Amino acid sequence: MRRTRPAVRVMAGIILAAALVFFLFPVIWMFLTSFKTQAEVFASPPVFIPGQWNLNNYAGALLPPPNGSGGWAGIRDSLIVSLSTAVVSVAVGALAAYSLARYRVGGQQFSFWILSTRMFPPVASALPLFLIFKELKLLDTYEALIIANTIFNLPFAIWLLKGFIEDSPAELEEAALIDGSSIFGAFWRITLPLITPGLVVALLFSFIFTWNEFMFALLLTRKAVRPLTVIIPSLVGGHEILWGQIAAAGVIAIIPGTLLALFLQRYIVRGLTMGALKS
Repeated sequence: MRRTRPAVRVMAGIILAAALVFFLFPVIWMFLTSFKTQAEVFASPPVFIPGQWNLNNYAGALLPPPNGSGGWAGIRDSLIVSLSTAVVSVAVGALAAYSLARYRVGGQQFSFWILSTRMFPPVASALPLFLIFKELKLLDTYEALIIANTIFNLPFAIWLLKGFIEDSPAELEEAALIDGSSIFGAFWRITLPLITPGLVVALLFSFIFTWNEFMFALLLTRKAVRPLTVIIPSLVGGHEILWGQIAAAGVIAIIPGTLLALFLQRYIVRGLTMGALKS
């Protein structure tokens, strides 16, 4: 067995490396394409490594019109909508999850109803939301996108945080209440610090879901607000497809989620594994 262990490790490493290259190849190709010229993009046979590394595609994707596609404004709008939606979803979701986990508000049927709203297809609500926001004069505003995305992110945050709260010891909160703390005080000082990994996971996933959302961004915006998910498809024209700028915008689009996952990796691992073992 000892003689085979190094060979097994080498073989496992080769398999994992091959799988990593296979799954990351589209991202690598997109990254390399973002530095290619239009001629290199359409070259046959395909050009893998750009002949000259330049930032023209990034400049074209980020600069405002008419010199570019307005990517900087799209990044700003996407960040505002995504961060606001994530914060609102986690803040409201934590309060709702606490009431469901500790006080069984509405009973089991109410909890299931909240979960069922997550199963509701967003496309079925697009027209009603459009008409509602039109009457409220909220079309082409941050508020419309934040409300629409919060509607579908909130059930996920509630159910995720509900599990974390149920796994945390209620005796600590009861002790705080006996010492004279209010219910909200016990929730704020005891429960929230205990479920910090769950809050981070809910915040991260809500941010990513909103950052990648396309349908609401397309239907509820016009000119004042243009998230990055709307700007990228606009680079596909009737006579020309700006593949270089599309690749550059795609590289930029994956950076925020990747950085958040790297910086919050410790909390994500704790959050996804918490509650896996029952005592």
